[in-house]
Amino acid sequence: QVQLVQSGGGLVQAGGSLRLSCTTSGGSLVTYAVGWFRQAPGKGREFVAAISRSGGSTRYEDSVKARFVVSRDNAENTVMLQMNSLKPEDTAVYFCAAHKQPYWTESSYDFDYGYWGQGTQVTVSS
Repeated sequence: QVQLVQSGGGLVQAGGSLRLSCTTSGGSLVTYAVGWFRQAPGKGREFVAAISRSGGSTRYEDSVKARFVVSRDNAENTVMLQMNSLKPEDTAVYFCAAHKQPYWTESSYDFDYGYWGQGTQVTVSS
């Protein structure tokens, strides 16, 4: 069983940067692809980024490509989302998620993920 714990987030002005982290309180992330999703008020959950088990393959939603970077440190059992050049429309609750099956490739679909973090608020002021 993988129990995800998130940290980071907060309030930042437009153009600023924030870093989110995702680790586990039980189990290991090393064998799982990990995705990041977000949900803005009144909207559905949206894919942001995903990374393979090794970190060698990543995917991004078009609006964050070139601004966000997903990475992982398997020695530290942590996945990070570095968010740069933040915009007010990036405001949302951000969730990390581990794929429902170990050793499977990363995905942009939330139904492929079986373990979710608690969510962390990111607010970008204009």
